[in-house]
Amino acid sequence: MSAPVLTRPRPTAARARLDTRLPWWALALPTLAFITLLALILNPSDAHAATGDPAITHLVERVQRLLARQP
Repeated sequence: MSAPVLTRPRPTAARARLDTRLPWWALALPTLAFITLLALILNPSDAHAATGDPAITHLVERVQRLLARQP
């Protein structure tokens, strides 16, 4: 006794094309990020180190010391 085989209908070309569209920002944002990073690489004098809050620096140092003290 054989069971009926269920096949899935193949999507049409028009339907598949609509599923693959991207919004404009999906291409614009990575492009903008790439251009910004490339500009920083070409002219590193524009890149400045961020100044950290001393309280955060002390907290990070304390966490590092606590992690270094392994029993």
